[in-house]
Amino acid sequence: MFFIVNKYLMPKGFRGLTAYPFVFLKNPVDKKDAVFINHERIHLRQQIELLILPFFIWYFLEYLIRLLQYNNKNRAYRNISFEREAYSNEFDMDYLKNRKFFNFRKYLFKSKKVEI
Repeated sequence: MFFIVNKYLMPKGFRGLTAYPFVFLKNPVDKKDAVFINHERIHLRQQIELLILPFFIWYFLEYLIRLLQYNNKNRAYRNISFEREAYSNEFDMDYLKNRKFFNFRKYLFKSKKVEI
């Protein structure tokens, strides 16, 4: 994992963005935020499992589906299965040690909606 700090590369409203093997950060202080880094590590694992490019295709398509479903950009983003897995487990520093392969799938059709 390589960190690149540049506030101009980040979309508005985002602190970080992961594109294997890089983690782009808006603020250098985030390199020391264990929860934030764990969240991004979960995304790295997801990207590796899906061989990187399919991850981004799936992510974008699921975002579009969620946008139609919720008619709200933030709710659509928060309900993408990859984000649901990462947000649900970002505080568990041992999560990746015990995580099952393709575990994001269990967040695809969960009935609980992630709110803003």
